[in-house]
Amino acid sequence: MSPHPLGGHFGDRLADAIAAHGPLCVGLDPYPDRIPVLFGEGLDAIERFGEAVIDAVAGEVAALKPQIALFERFGPEALAALARLTERARDAGLIVILDAKRGDIGATAAGYAEAYLGPAAWLCADAVTVNPYMGMDTLEPWLLNADTAGKGVVVLVRTSNPGAAALQNADMSGAPAHIRLCQALRPFVEARRGASGWSSVMAVVGATAPDEARAIRDALPSAPFLVPGYGAQGAGAADALAGAVAGPRGLEGVLVNASRGVLYPPLADTAGTDAQWRDAIQQAVASAKADLALTDA
Repeated sequence: MSPHPLGGHFGDRLADAIAAHGPLCVGLDPYPDRIPVLFGEGLDAIERFGEAVIDAVAGEVAALKPQIALFERFGPEALAALARLTERARDAGLIVILDAKRGDIGATAAGYAEAYLGPAAWLCADAVTVNPYMGMDTLEPWLLNADTAGKGVVVLVRTSNPGAAALQNADMSGAPAHIRLCQALRPFVEARRGASGWSSVMAVVGATAPDEARAIRDALPSAPFLVPGYGAQGAGAADALAGAVAGPRGLEGVLVNASRGVLYPPLADTAGTDAQWRDAIQQAVASAKADLALTDA
């Protein structure tokens, strides 16, 4: 696999991408029943759709976030397509965050980490989402591989799903569980700060929990946030940006994911040509960026 065209420390690359393009990240979530007929049918349609999305958003957004489960369910051919799409996106200058939410211990965790971040990774992402709720030792293989390769680790802290609060906000000796996690995570974050001041360890902090986002920012001042829940899950721009920091280059420290609102806007559903579809996607990107107060629509 080729190195990322931008090279360097992951946190710095991410900060540069956000400064250049704003905080929007496009989630690559292929739903076959929503992919326009322009792209054909079956697995070929999924890959052609992914290629077209990458080509439409490259140079306009900071990052792409493929959801591995939506490829994995179609088997090895779809996973091979995902690997090709990941390489295409990276070659186009996009930071690629693989949404896999892996979480395990020991040799199993090492196997996962080597598969996605190691020197012989079959799918060469820039960062991967991981679940730390089995303990900090689950992160060690990920951090080792990421440190070696100049990549990132994206840790689930406070997720956007409705059931998250029951466990992640549970009281643990006077503080919510997600804050206790932040306290355990902070040394790993601080040890991996780049020249920008931002770490290569990110935190997933849902836009549906803006109050928690502000508290997590206090607990993890150097961790960039990956923010799901904006748009289709009901959170607005102000909530999505709750953990952002005002810096010399504008708002910093948040990467806001949008999937369905960008991939499947109404105008795309009715597009009769490739050019019309691409225009619909780019309008959706422009609208989301304007909503995040960084460009004019």
